[in-house]
Amino acid sequence: MAITALAGCSSGRKPENVVDTHAATTPVQSNGAATPPTPTTRGERPTVLFVGTSLTAGLGLDPDSAYPMLIERKIDSAGMKFDVVNAGVSGETTSGLLDRLDWLSKAKFDVLVLETGANDGLRGIPPAMVRANIETAIDRLRGKRPDAKLVLVQMEALPNFGATYAADFHAIYPMVAKEKGIALLPFLLGDVAGNRELNQADGVHPNAVGERIVASNVWKGLEPILRAAANGTGAAGGASDE
Repeated sequence: MAITALAGCSSGRKPENVVDTHAATTPVQSNGAATPPTPTTRGERPTVLFVGTSLTAGLGLDPDSAYPMLIERKIDSAGMKFDVVNAGVSGETTSGLLDRLDWLSKAKFDVLVLETGANDGLRGIPPAMVRANIETAIDRLRGKRPDAKLVLVQMEALPNFGATYAADFHAIYPMVAKEKGIALLPFLLGDVAGNRELNQADGVHPNAVGERIVASNVWKGLEPILRAAANGTGAAGGASDE
């Protein structure tokens, strides 16, 4: 599956089974470029902003079934008062993330959960470039919103580019989290990736059952961070797959 997807990328055709397939709900500008969703909140409560790719946008799922919205229900059940905004954009690379940072930094958020790099891994983008882009994104967000807490999600590369590439890609996230002093959440697709019963027909995006596992993966590390934020104590560090 993965080899077929990468072959499609190199041939110039947009393959159907890669993360960069555009979600039908993503609005399009007159020039054909995807327009990021406009963040909105329900009130003056603290806001958790989820930034990511189609894995965050919930490609192929009902919008209410995307993992950020499942997290919102967990937050409500836990008695915490946060709004949740899903700013996932299908097809986004770490370079694309940099392109919309000015827009994102204008949004209201107190905690930002960053899921990025999946599409870079599919394209075989050099890990050094991926790391540099993520570091730049974190620095720029901190410069614009020094009061907000940033959280990074561990991502992995498929084995198509070899074990060395996969290992170097994996190492990006704990290194960046340590260097920048931010929390690192476990691998987004832990216990879901590669399981046909938990993924849609494309073999990449979780189905509704798999998405609930994804939400649990995120919640494990995010819950204590949100509790600390709600209590005004802050929370350094966080869960990690290391």
